[in-house]
Amino acid sequence: MSYKSILLNLNIDGMVAPVIELGVDLSRRFDARLIGLSAADVPPPVVMDAGVGFESESVIRQLKNIERRLEDRRAEFKDLTGTTVETEWRGAVGSPTGLLIDSACMADLIVTAPPEVVSSGDVHRSADLGNLILQAGRPVFVASTNQQSSRFNKVLVGWKDTREARRAIVDAMPFLQLAQEVHVITIDDDATNETWTSLNDIVAFLSLHDVKAKADVFSEKSDGRSIADVADAMNADLTISGAYGHSRFREWIFGGATRSLLENDRLNRVMSN
Repeated sequence: MSYKSILLNLNIDGMVAPVIELGVDLSRRFDARLIGLSAADVPPPVVMDAGVGFESESVIRQLKNIERRLEDRRAEFKDLTGTTVETEWRGAVGSPTGLLIDSACMADLIVTAPPEVVSSGDVHRSADLGNLILQAGRPVFVASTNQQSSRFNKVLVGWKDTREARRAIVDAMPFLQLAQEVHVITIDDDATNETWTSLNDIVAFLSLHDVKAKADVFSEKSDGRSIADVADAMNADLTISGAYGHSRFREWIFGGATRSLLENDRLNRVMSN
């Protein structure tokens, strides 16, 4: 398996150069096409009879602002990608999250800046990473705050014998095959023979794909904090894990371990659901 198409989430506001540069580096590594996507939408107006004209003018102004920002993003994307990688540009007026999910079918991997950069809280101008990770059907690479860093020599896999973790292993195989050192860890206060059997099975599976991995068990109460702590202690370049969550009142809610990892912007993370 290899990544042949990478989808880049470019916020319409704020700095995007670091994540574009990261996307270019990944595209070169994997000989992949790079799709840049930026979007924003106009919030639905609250229309009152006496203010219809004012609301219409406001919508027109906001649309023009979005179109102007999209053109700026397109120019920056083209300038930073140059001619060294194959590219495609997608800029649109619409929901950033919805358009990313709709475009995910064209990509093997989605790359995004960390939450503190892309999550403005305004769903009309930035993607909801929770919805994106849990609904895109593609692995999502969430960059660290040092977004230009694309060393993947040392990789940490957070392992549970679940659908999400099994999916994450396969989805991240190109990164695992690049790594010089791979650690597969389980967080379990009461590790049993079954725990070790599962770990040994996944290590054996990875070896079939020319990935040499070591397995270990750590005993901690907080899964997410423990995985992040282990990753920091071993100076991991990348963590790979399943993403766990559920829908409640139209909002996607992450489990504690997934949320803790997502909030740790010191780490490059690949997450799959």
